[in-house]
Amino acid sequence: MDITLTEANQMIPLMVFMIIGSILALEIKDMLSSVIAIGAVGVGVTISFLILKAPDLAITQLVVEILCLILLVRATIKREMYFPRKHADYLRIISALVLIFVFLVFSYAALRGLPQFGMPIMKVASEYISRGIRETGATNMVASVILDYRAYDTLIEASILFTAVLGVSVVLRAVGRIRNEKS
Repeated sequence: MDITLTEANQMIPLMVFMIIGSILALEIKDMLSSVIAIGAVGVGVTISFLILKAPDLAITQLVVEILCLILLVRATIKREMYFPRKHADYLRIISALVLIFVFLVFSYAALRGLPQFGMPIMKVASEYISRGIRETGATNMVASVILDYRAYDTLIEASILFTAVLGVSVVLRAVGRIRNEKS
C-alpha cells in the first residue's frame, strides 16, 4: 500500500501520541492509569487504520480494544472508588481532560480526511468491481470480496472478535468472582 504525503503528515502526530502513551504506560506506577494509557495507544492504532483507509481493520481494532480495556480495567479496579480531595488529584483530572481533548482533535482530523460517502477510496475497489463477478462467479459483490478475495482476513477478524468476547465473559462471570472473594 502506498502512503500519500497527506496521510504521512497525518500519521506523524498520531505516532508521537502513541509513543508518548506507550512510555506513559511503562512509567506510570498506578496500574489503572497504565491500562488507560495502553487503551489510548490502541485507539491511536484505530485512528491510524482510518487514515490508511482500512476501515475494516479499524472497526476490528476498536472492538477488540474496547473489550480488552473493559477486561483490564475490571481486573485492576478496586471495589471502593474514592473521590479526589487533594490538589494533586485535581491536577490528574485536568490532565486527563486535556488528553481527551487532544484525542478528540486527532479523531476529528482523521475523520475529516475520509472521502465522502459513495466516493471510491482506493484503486483496488474498481478492480474488484470490474473483475469480481467474472472471477468469482458470485452475484453479490460484497459476498465475493469477503469470501473469495478476503476470506482469510475475515476468518482471522472473526476469531479475534470471538476470543475477545470469550475473554471478557470469562473475567466477568459470577463464579470466578465468588471464588476470588472467598480467597
